[in-house]
Amino acid sequence: MVAPAAGPRSAGAVAGQGEGPDAAAAAGAAALDAYSRVVTDVAAAVTPHVAAVLVRRGAGSGVVFTDDGFLLTNAHVVGSSTTGEAAFTDGTEVGFDVVGADPLSDLAVLRARGTTPPPATLGDADRLRVGQLVVAVGNPLGLTGSVTAGVVSGLGRSLPTRSGRAGRVIEDVIQTDAALNPGNSGGALADATGAVVGVNTAVAGIGLGLAVPVNATTRRIVSSLIAEGRVRRAYLGLVSTPTPLSRDLAERLGVRRALRIVEVVAGAPADRAGLRPGDVVVTAGRAPVSDAQSLQRLLFADAIGQPLPVTVLRNGAMVDVIAVPAELTG
Repeated sequence: MVAPAAGPRSAGAVAGQGEGPDAAAAAGAAALDAYSRVVTDVAAAVTPHVAAVLVRRGAGSGVVFTDDGFLLTNAHVVGSSTTGEAAFTDGTEVGFDVVGADPLSDLAVLRARGTTPPPATLGDADRLRVGQLVVAVGNPLGLTGSVTAGVVSGLGRSLPTRSGRAGRVIEDVIQTDAALNPGNSGGALADATGAVVGVNTAVAGIGLGLAVPVNATTRRIVSSLIAEGRVRRAYLGLVSTPTPLSRDLAERLGVRRALRIVEVVAGAPADRAGLRPGDVVVTAGRAPVSDAQSLQRLLFADAIGQPLPVTVLRNGAMVDVIAVPAELTG
């Protein structure tokens, strides 16, 4: 049996098959071009505001964020240094003084002694979404004005920090796959509009970078550093871990998680208030407490010496106590 000759339909199908890859390639090229335009626009907008920060024992990056020459960087970049030099991509070089550093948030504020480029626009990391495009600008390995791009790989990560005997968790850390290297620390992580939404702080592994978010908490820390050169924090003296609540209790309280106390420091405010290991903290300051960060948000300077109502679940019963946080020192 002889197969029928290919007619117009077959020829059209062949032509269509030929056009498919071309159309896909064109669409891919257009998408790549759009991506490139966004990255180049952000790089052009942000790079002039980012400096290479040089101190006695190291180097990093910093971002101008005010008209009068304040720069934001990492506390671990400046370390114990009190002065240093900042160099910008336009050739501007200025000395700076360290206004204040807060190792527990890994943030520091610098004040330039001369004229700097204008400030970058600060955004709000609380509006970020996983998969969103971000661009990192900094001074990796001494290469000033380096730009890398990627996406937000994760949100709400935690980064443990320590200052002396005090430990803390930096909350809501941004995870990105934008390439970061030593020297990027203190540099800008910007969104597609060119707003700085994070301060690059750590390289956790290949394809895994972390940034301290720019949000309401960050702004509060920065304001304290500018005003007082340090961040005063309240202290309860307990170690805790998140714990799920039973379904019945979660429905009754309207929350699914709480904070189980693992350890109470003898003589600390939590101890004096009668809190015990095994207690499950449900609310503090009459607000739900679902993780350590929920509690840390309440423990800034204005909480020192002020009554803090705490509700805990103890042996199946709700118990209300009043704790009076002390100031965290050393």
